[in-house]
Amino acid sequence: MGGKNHKLETSRQLHNCDFYFIYFLQLCLLMPGKQHQNNKKKTFVCIIDHVLLIPLFVSSQLSINAFDYNCHVDLIKLLKQEGELLRLRKARQKMSELFPLTEEIWLDWLKDEIRLTEEEPNRDKVYELFERAVKDYICPEIWLEYAQYSIGGMGSPGGIDKVRSIFERAVTAVGLHMTKGQTVWEAYREFENAILSTLERIHTLFRRQLAIPLMEMEVTYAEYEEWSEQGVPDTVVQQYKKALQQLEKYKPLEESLLVAEPPKLAEYQAYIDFELKEGDPARIQITFERALAENCLVPDMWARNTTYLVRIGFVAATIFKSVLPHWNDRQLKVKDLVLSTHERAVRNCPWTMGLWKSYLLALERHGADHQTVSDVFEKALNAGFIQATDYVEIWQAYLDYLRRRVDFKSSKELEELRGAFSRSLDYMKQDVEERFGESGDPSCIIMQIWARIEALHCKNMQKARELWDNIMTKGNAKYANMWLEYYNLERSYGDPVHCRKALHRAVQCTTDYPQHVCDVLLTFERVEGSLEDWDLAVQKTETRLNRINEQLAKVAEKEANMARQEEERAEQRRKAKADKKALKKSHNEARAGEKRKADYRNEWNEDSGKKDRFARVIILKEYMETESGLSGRNAPPGYKAAPPASQKTQPADSRQYDNKPELRNDDSSVFVSNLAYTLEDPEANLRTLFEPCGPIKQVRLIFSNKGQFKGYGYVQFEAPVSVAEALKLDRREVEGRPVFVSPCVDKNKNPDFKVFKYNTSMEKHKIFISGLPFSCTKEQLEEICRSHGTIRDVRLVTYRSGKPKGLAYVEFADEAQASQAVLKLDGTEVEGNKISVAISNPPRRNMMDKPGSSRLTADTTSRQAYGARGRGRTQLSLLPRSLHRQAAPAGKVENGTAASAATGAASSAGEPKSLSNSDFAKMLLNK
Repeated sequence: MGGKNHKLETSRQLHNCDFYFIYFLQLCLLMPGKQHQNNKKKTFVCIIDHVLLIPLFVSSQLSINAFDYNCHVDLIKLLKQEGELLRLRKARQKMSELFPLTEEIWLDWLKDEIRLTEEEPNRDKVYELFERAVKDYICPEIWLEYAQYSIGGMGSPGGIDKVRSIFERAVTAVGLHMTKGQTVWEAYREFENAILSTLERIHTLFRRQLAIPLMEMEVTYAEYEEWSEQGVPDTVVQQYKKALQQLEKYKPLEESLLVAEPPKLAEYQAYIDFELKEGDPARIQITFERALAENCLVPDMWARNTTYLVRIGFVAATIFKSVLPHWNDRQLKVKDLVLSTHERAVRNCPWTMGLWKSYLLALERHGADHQTVSDVFEKALNAGFIQATDYVEIWQAYLDYLRRRVDFKSSKELEELRGAFSRSLDYMKQDVEERFGESGDPSCIIMQIWARIEALHCKNMQKARELWDNIMTKGNAKYANMWLEYYNLERSYGDPVHCRKALHRAVQCTTDYPQHVCDVLLTFERVEGSLEDWDLAVQKTETRLNRINEQLAKVAEKEANMARQEEERAEQRRKAKADKKALKKSHNEARAGEKRKADYRNEWNEDSGKKDRFARVIILKEYMETESGLSGRNAPPGYKAAPPASQKTQPADSRQYDNKPELRNDDSSVFVSNLAYTLEDPEANLRTLFEPCGPIKQVRLIFSNKGQFKGYGYVQFEAPVSVAEALKLDRREVEGRPVFVSPCVDKNKNPDFKVFKYNTSMEKHKIFISGLPFSCTKEQLEEICRSHGTIRDVRLVTYRSGKPKGLAYVEFADEAQASQAVLKLDGTEVEGNKISVAISNPPRRNMMDKPGSSRLTADTTSRQAYGARGRGRTQLSLLPRSLHRQAAPAGKVENGTAASAATGAASSAGEPKSLSNSDFAKMLLNK
């Protein structure tokens, strides 16, 4: 392979393929032989020998997953570095069959092929490669390279005409490119100058270029003035000035693109909106092409472009002619433009079902042959959609196409249609259900369409009935609308006998709207049936309805019994709690009295000096208890006790309304929650927030027993009309926290009332992001996601205290944008944190998911340590507070010293050392 130096150079070139390099490095180190010798130099040379096998490993990876885009790119880079030109050509060819290639990959490939065919007389292979390259994206550099390569073949017969034809196609495709089109025009003029063309041809090129708004067109005008011996004609000057005026309108848009960072999606969207208002088809299409070159993985951009081309229809036939009227012999084919755009769309975004569906419709609309449509459909089935319903929709589109081409007088197309219906049902059962766990077609829409086609076009009601029997066996027999759909089919194309049979079965099976089905049966018998039929229908409907009423009564009785039992159990719990509390209180008082007597007896057995000191301790202790409000003794003369915190915080008018419930009015009130516990002057904040809604009668805040604000309360207005305005302030931020505003409802009277319900279904237009840094703000996250679509809402998940959890929800305008964001953002890094992104799919909330369930382990530990109800308020340590040692915080633990000390303190706190009365008094006096 060129010696040791070549191997060392190869090892430097392969440092970009970290994964493959590390893999083979580990492989080589495990191999027996010279690589395990102590000589490091020999080991490294052996490793390089095996590293050269990396392309084979990458090729094996592609054999497993041929749609791995990054693997294709890595293989091309490795083969290019190794100089394996034949294998490199095959790798590029294989990748181009699956994906559109970027401008860089095409240019490298084209230059390599030009180098290989420099001495070959046949240049058709390179021309064919150029034709493939210009179809993937509209790239001025590729067109310029194509034109320059064609100049080398001018010596062949018709060579000049071929070069001129390629230049004409180039200026047609990219001549309107605001920033890069000028280079193509200049190359065209230089070519005409080089072959000494007539002056009129060069004059024409100048006039055509100066009529188009391009960057730096002033330089072109100055060059034309210098070149033209007779001066610039007045018509050219007028066209040039008009183009300059247009250029001034485009400059702000071009400047925004210049300063924006890739992929510049929002800037291109604004540019396209501007061009659509201007209404120039040629400029609209070139702007779309510029946007798609940098946003090729955005399905919405492709869908917008294809929709535009379909909408303008016949206008697209005159694209470029409106701007370049001299080319009457060069007409843009609508079919080629539309179909090529659809083809490029599905190659770039194969996972988007809507693009494939539009492609099938475009092929049918422009008269593509049947085999082509079928091939495109088969590719769509292998594209890998992200939802089961996508496969149902693409099958529906294809079946609609097959139905439209059936003559119904010929058996060939009809049998093909029936075979496709049968295959679609097998595909849903075997492929889709195995992959997604659901069919994607619970209502059996495909079978319904098939049955209607058999009944309407083929007059085959027997097949239609078989299909409907199959539909009902798939869990649809309990739905009234399914039976009525079948009844309508029989009513239109069947006979009264089968209509009656269908309605009788519906009465027996329907569970959602049985009354409606019974009414339809009775109406049918009024119109079609005999007296016996009517009597039978009345009997069946009455029997069915009576049975349903009995079931509803049993359910209601069961619910009432459960509610009554729950109330009785709650009453028993309250009574038992009150009895236990009273018993504990009397027991504690008895123990306190006995302990006090024992302390006094022991105390007077001490010597007189100890008696005096302990007497002073008792007096001091009683005084301290009086100050802290812990004793019922009288306070010292002149002492005024401070009011409790609840009285200091809670206003007088709130206490007045709390003591008089009849002054409250829930119809004029709203419930406000999720306020910060540390909110300063919450009443004033709430009044400021809700005053624009109407006059406020009172603000009732809820406080704990210790007088601390609990973060919620009630706002009562003078009139009920203010409540509707107040509810509009739901989720308004107050000091960085969203405030929840909901109607004030007595839940004792309305137990089923719930203001907020967690969504348990998949939210396909919303993504869930985890692993975010805690410092990430809403604005930063919005900036990250903005390039992937239109953002409707960004919500950062926080704890009750307001601290971030590192989670977020981002809502996009539609499902396609959310899917694109998942593909592009999942696994990326934000401030050093690797984030995970997925479609929002909240789990079903059960008892374990409710708030508090996460503390199951902690609660179990507490019960084990302190009993069934945990540590009660009376289970307090009798050790004085001064002997309690605070454990060192986790952040200050060093080498285990602090942890040991904390353990020792905990053990000493758990088993206090016995102290005498004198020791206790000495400790308290010293304190």
